[in-house]
Amino acid sequence: MNNPTNNQSTQTAVATLAGGCFWCVEAVFENVRGVSKVESGYAGGMMQNPTYRQVCSGESGHAEVIQVTFDPSVVSYEELLIVFFTVHDPTTLNRQGADVGTQYRSAVFYHDAAQKAVAEQVIARFMAERIWPNPIVTQVAPFDHFYKAEAYHQQYYRNNASQPYCQVVIAPKVAKFRKAYAYLLK
Repeated sequence: MNNPTNNQSTQTAVATLAGGCFWCVEAVFENVRGVSKVESGYAGGMMQNPTYRQVCSGESGHAEVIQVTFDPSVVSYEELLIVFFTVHDPTTLNRQGADVGTQYRSAVFYHDAAQKAVAEQVIARFMAERIWPNPIVTQVAPFDHFYKAEAYHQQYYRNNASQPYCQVVIAPKVAKFRKAYAYLLK
């Protein structure tokens, strides 16, 4: 998208990722250089405008996702995927930790053929490197629609950092990201 007032061009792209609880991955990606927006929501299901209750029940078929708006000249899609695979367990089918159900599946919802190719390459590389003892089960699926989650889910960690779930589950993921990817910090 060009900004004609100052002759600078700002590119943005969108990544839609499901890594279990959206609060966890949202908290990490809010810290990534080149990321301008992170929204928690739902994707990959059959129902239009699902509620959190419908998603959690499993009846909608959606996964909890984050939608990341980023500048690919600052941080690449591949770098985002590497961070994504580092901060969740891509080897557990329909679960992350104590969260169980298809809504907690690991998935990359690609927006175009290039994103699909990068996702498949990153997964193949990690599988070849045997980073995890079990195979990666992350779904790579075409993006269809993003439904933004209710307002109280947005920036959850930032707004509730003192809550026990945030301290026990989310804070270690953020710390892991900060340690492993200091060069990507805002």
